[in-house]
Amino acid sequence: MILVSACLLGLNTKYNGETNAHSLIQSYCSSGRFIPVCPEQLGGLSTPREAVEIINGTGQEVLLGRGLVKGESGEGVTSQFLKGANEVLKFPRMFKVTAAILKERSPSCGVHFIYDGSFTHRMIPGQGVTSAMLKQHNIPIYSEEELTEERLKELISEDMAG
Repeated sequence: MILVSACLLGLNTKYNGETNAHSLIQSYCSSGRFIPVCPEQLGGLSTPREAVEIINGTGQEVLLGRGLVKGESGEGVTSQFLKGANEVLKFPRMFKVTAAILKERSPSCGVHFIYDGSFTHRMIPGQGVTSAMLKQHNIPIYSEEELTEERLKELISEDMAG
């Protein structure tokens, strides 16, 4: 099975109640190989919710207790992000998860880049909290932005063979 950010599949789980629907990923939904996940909802946050960013680092620093996840208002949601990441981690324990396709720049799901915590749309290299946790547990992670149709077919084929 392949974990996929629910917003990429067209579910309205994005912080503002909208979606990040990705037509290529959606076109392969009928393969039956995708498990939609929204770590922020699994962590107990509502939709819609305030936009948040990681302060003092990346998802890795949050996992190490050195970074925080906060909204622009200053409200802290680090515990919900950690809970959501731990909830997502239950899927590989229940199913044979071979990979994850996650939303780039998200404070939960960012694979290569996240926002820098200044709420000015500046990006830094790094992963979101859930991506960092999945990587720690050796789950291959991919951004929707790097996914080609050929690579998506390969991921599904590898998953079916596994």
